[in-house]
Formats: sequence, C-alpha cells, structure tokens
Amino acid sequence: MAISVPGSAGLGSGLPGSSVSGQLGNVTATDTRALLTASWTASAISSSFTTGGGSPAETIPATAVSYWSGTASATSGLGVFTPGQATAGQAQTLDSSHTAYGLAGGTGNNSATWNPTLIVAVPASAVNGVYTGTVTHSIL
Repeated sequence: MAISVPGSAGLGSGLPGSSVSGQLGNVTATDTRALLTASWTASAISSSFTTGGGSPAETIPATAVSYWSGTASATSGLGVFTPGQATAGQAQTLDSSHTAYGLAGGTGNNSATWNPTLIVAVPASAVNGVYTGTVTHSIL
C-alpha cells in the first residue's frame, strides 16, 4: 500500500479573525496487494501552523485546521470507496488523526484519488506573516 500527496500547497492569505481555505491537490491511495478481501483506511492529521519564532501570536493551532476529503475524482478496482468527509459541512479538525478516505469489501488491486480542502481559522490574535504547517496522510 502507498499514498502519494502533493509536495506543497498555498492557501492564500487572510486577516486575523478570518478563515482561509484551499484544495491541497490530488492525494492517491494505492493498494497493489491483490488481496481476495481488501480494505484500507487513509488518514490525515495536521501540525500547528507557525511563522517567525512560533510564539503564541505566531501560531495557529491544529485545532483551527479543518479538512474535508470530498468525493473521489478517480477510483480503480472493486469495493466500496467512502470519503471521510464528503461535504464541507462534515469537515473535521486535524488536531488528531481522522479518516480521509477508505475502501471496504474490495478485491484485488485498487486505488482512490481525491483533492481535499483545508480550512484554517486564523486567530484574531495572529500576527502577519507566512505561516507553514504540515498535513500528514497515512494509509493502513
């Protein structure tokens, strides 16, 4: 099993007290184990986003980072492919690991590709700067 993700993504800019959002780019989970009964779960988690020295005013906590997978743009193989969060209303904060996509009842090789959206709520106390963080995807 493998998961491929974009190297980086820009979400644009926002004022303190606002939110910024954008798509991360295609994430692809691939299972080439050719199992008679295949299943897997892809998950996502985020670090805090920081700028400068990472003081409290220079940190956007992971609790302010939300994710929704949306539906797959492509799938291959047999099984039931299920998004972790099909709509923006189902977005989940990434301060802990959450299901991004899954396969159940599969057979043989399979894959799914989706383009998740990240929403970052910029705290009212945040200072201006370029904030960076890491969203980690994994597959089991």
